[in-house]
Amino acid sequence: MNLNPGPIKNTLQVNWCEISEAHEGQRVDNFLINQLKGVPKSRIYRILRKGEVRVNKSRVKPEYKLCIGDVVRIPPIRTAERKPTQTVSQSLHNYLSNAVLYEDKGLMVLNKPAGLAVHGGDGVNLGLIEALRQVRTDCPFLELVHRLDKDTSGCLMVAKKRPVLRFLQSKLKERDTFSKHYMALTVGAWKSSVSQVDAPLAKTDSAGGGQIVRVIDSGKPSLTRIGVLERFKVNGLGQFTLIEAQPVTGRTHQIRVHAQYLNHPLVGDDKYGVDQVNKDLKEFGLKRMFLHAFKITLPVYRAADSEVQQDKCETITVEAPLADDLSTVLSRLDSVN
Repeated sequence: MNLNPGPIKNTLQVNWCEISEAHEGQRVDNFLINQLKGVPKSRIYRILRKGEVRVNKSRVKPEYKLCIGDVVRIPPIRTAERKPTQTVSQSLHNYLSNAVLYEDKGLMVLNKPAGLAVHGGDGVNLGLIEALRQVRTDCPFLELVHRLDKDTSGCLMVAKKRPVLRFLQSKLKERDTFSKHYMALTVGAWKSSVSQVDAPLAKTDSAGGGQIVRVIDSGKPSLTRIGVLERFKVNGLGQFTLIEAQPVTGRTHQIRVHAQYLNHPLVGDDKYGVDQVNKDLKEFGLKRMFLHAFKITLPVYRAADSEVQQDKCETITVEAPLADDLSTVLSRLDSVN
């Protein structure tokens, strides 16, 4: 019997997969969904229900959680033809090799570059996580703990073990030991008395198609803490404020929409910003949205146990230096502090 330790290449024959640490604790249905790309979920649940999938020669339910050493039998099944994986360029390979801000046995924090989506999809063949898997072949398991917008740079967490992924994502929801801090350059002069924005957010259809996020009374509760870092002025263009934004909740586009709600949209934001301001600031070198995840405080667990234990965690803070393109823009503005 040949045990296939990696992604299934030939799905027209029976495949046997021995579960390693990379898939420990994963539900068998989610394991099959990841292994059988292009197969409808209804088909996957049907072969589970009919007993065509076996774990250690026994039938299992979809919620069964895999253990190290389990042998999974996957029956012949036709899948959609996969697109060839794009190879990481040498420049991106070099960047990712040197982008690690923090790393231990179960986690790495990277300084994500602007312009790179965190994962493939919607016309993007190669995102950061797919590229990282090519660069870090020493890590059999790499998954995003959270996401950043394509044009946002800074701290991004990637789990190297499934128990660490589950632990960190649960703590993100609780928001008790996590804090994420962003730098954003905004239009206008923020009042020093403004320390937070508490306004519910919801996704709505935009006039041009697609979806945008708006402040709506019926939306989800959303809170962003605000601190003024520095004020600037530009002759003929008015004032700008560099703020520190700490999203307490984690809604889509939260910082961008909350800033717009108070009439201080982010500079360079082509969805919620001011087109003329964005155009004018290009003369100062701004080519993208001015938003950088510069600091993250999180619990880490350095022991080798398969399950993360809260009482054995310690809290650390990781910082990502402001990207060069954004630092250049600030250097060309006149500070009024």
